[in-house]
Amino acid sequence: MAQSDSNAVGVDNTFRRKFNREEYLERAREREDQEQDGRSKSKAKAPPVQRKPLKHRDYEVDLDSRLGKTQVVTPIAPLSQQAGYHCPVCDCVVKDSANYLDHINGKKHQRALGMSMRVERASLQQVQERFEILKKRKAAGSFTEQDLDERILKQQQEEEERKRQRRERKKEKKKEKAAEDDAEDDPDVAAMMGFGGFRSSKK
Repeated sequence: MAQSDSNAVGVDNTFRRKFNREEYLERAREREDQEQDGRSKSKAKAPPVQRKPLKHRDYEVDLDSRLGKTQVVTPIAPLSQQAGYHCPVCDCVVKDSANYLDHINGKKHQRALGMSMRVERASLQQVQERFEILKKRKAAGSFTEQDLDERILKQQQEEEERKRQRRERKKEKKKEKAAEDDAEDDPDVAAMMGFGGFRSSKK
């Protein structure tokens, strides 16, 4: 016991780091003051953003133009030339069409376009105008019974024409096959081709 006590007295602890509490408390106060100043400035700088309500897309989404095409992909190519669907608004690439549609309908993309996710409330007059447009479109594009009968008749005629062409092709193939068989049986043609026939010479 006495020996261990004497060793403990002789230990040198001067290499351990010593902290000045007052100095670090002062630093913490300064940092808190800076953070509060930064928060107050950011609140003062940012006015409330007025975003437009959500509206219809005025362009067609192109999902099929690159279907079935091969493309060399390099890591140094710009984003617009990489594999997948490139969004020029957000400057990002999405790998498949489902995720691309989710992206362009999503909050981040709409905010980049300057729109909120709220839909504008339609007035009674706007709804009535929309109904009129849809009625005119339906009247212009609707089919009468006569149109339907004409379409059915035309389709039947096309089907009959296809069947007739198939029958003619079959007849032509049969004629060609018969002509080939006749040519094989003809000894003059066989002699002209360099052989006397396929019959065996043994009797």
